[in-house]
Amino acid sequence: MVSSKITIQVSCADAGDPYSLRVAQAKNAIRKALTPIAEDEMVAVRDALGRVLAGDCMSSIDVPSHTNSAMDGYAFIGSDLPTEGEREFTVVATAMAGQPTDHVCTSGQCIRIMTGAPMPAGTDSVVMQEQAELMDDDRVRIDSRHRTGQNVRQAGEDIARGACVYRKGRRVTAADLGVLASLGYAEVRVIRRPRVAFFSTGDELRSIGDTLAEGEIYDSNRYSLYAMLTEMGVEIIDMGVVGDDPQALTGAFDRAAAAADLVITSGGVSVGEADYTKAILEQRGEVAFWTIAMKPGRPLTFGHLDGALFFGLPGNPVAVMLTFHQFVRPALRYLAGGDWPQDLIVEARAEKGLKKRAGRFEFVRGILAYDEMGELTVKPAGAQGSGILTSMSRANCFVLLDEACAGVAAGDRVRVQPFSTQL
Repeated sequence: MVSSKITIQVSCADAGDPYSLRVAQAKNAIRKALTPIAEDEMVAVRDALGRVLAGDCMSSIDVPSHTNSAMDGYAFIGSDLPTEGEREFTVVATAMAGQPTDHVCTSGQCIRIMTGAPMPAGTDSVVMQEQAELMDDDRVRIDSRHRTGQNVRQAGEDIARGACVYRKGRRVTAADLGVLASLGYAEVRVIRRPRVAFFSTGDELRSIGDTLAEGEIYDSNRYSLYAMLTEMGVEIIDMGVVGDDPQALTGAFDRAAAAADLVITSGGVSVGEADYTKAILEQRGEVAFWTIAMKPGRPLTFGHLDGALFFGLPGNPVAVMLTFHQFVRPALRYLAGGDWPQDLIVEARAEKGLKKRAGRFEFVRGILAYDEMGELTVKPAGAQGSGILTSMSRANCFVLLDEACAGVAAGDRVRVQPFSTQL
């Protein structure tokens, strides 16, 4: 009897894959394929949070606009402050924020002043009220601990008239909104938001509210994608579910590419007989790559679809969220402003051992926390199957095990990518 070996293909079960890109190579290929959006629009300043400035923001005023008191207290002539012992002064007026006094202070006098009130003529120093002893209604005593110029905010010390406050390309933060408002900006010019069309593929998918037949599942990927896209602040075009039919898929691709800057699908990019996405993309556009040496998320297609960028994400729920976080999210940020985000990476002590073979990059869903000694530790967030979406719900980080890693022992230091900057 003649024996023969079964011919097999490289799959997600293999530790190494010579036909797949490494994670870093895939990110570089995506970045090189992107051209930041150049179109801009005017928005109300309160709607500019997270948007990217399309031009420089200049200041037409000084901030503060006038020299003012930083404390509730008493305004003095600096040369009058005692250098030793104590001295009494006559309180001759009161200056309130928004209600400045026109009284000119002379030697031996002081003026009661509130935080934010313009400094009265002749004064240049403020003694906070807690460090002054009120003798009666119009007499106050201070000691020699004070210095000329203390507790005074100078006009323009934060922002000077004519200064460039924010450069083109800055992503606006909550603090930035406050600064722009302090300069009198009602509107700002920003880069328009990326338009993203997405849909799920698969005859087995059903919408929420439908009754499931045997073999059918609810489509959770669209909800995860919708949430992640909403967090990104992009314009969203939800195209629903498209069945495993080449004609229907082709029509969906054409409509999506015509409406969006970037198209995302979930499912249909592996090697099953009903996975048509890659074949249609090759006919209608261009495939840059379609597998990455990583787990989970190996079958990921990236390319162009007419004038739009395309990401074909895997069908498994965890793989969808992981590949979005690692590849789609930075691509959208780059499209919207021309900056590729640098993720926060920290080191932590592994509470448990992690099995792995060298050859591919693995992302373990983990729980990052501080132990009783204040040291960062991390442990797996339960079972790590790519269909176990609750592992993403429980997790607050990815444990990054690169291609060279051949396993982790309990107590080893590992690299961790937190989902946010708060635990």
